[in-house]
Amino acid sequence: MNITLVACSDNPEILWNVFRLGNLMLEKMDDVTIFLNGPSVSYSQIATQEFPLLDLAKLFTLSEGVLLA
Repeated sequence: MNITLVACSDNPEILWNVFRLGNLMLEKMDDVTIFLNGPSVSYSQIATQEFPLLDLAKLFTLSEGVLLA
């Protein structure tokens, strides 16, 4: 199944959940694309210790997920 998740928020908790859901779907063998729009494009600058967005994004792309901005 092809899945596209669209994120357009600068809230780190929302982006953390988007990446977590994308990684979970990749584990279930789905084709997943995350499209970052607007303020979510700068996810690397809003990452916090509580919400490690860079780690989740790295895992997502290394697991053959497609990340578009």
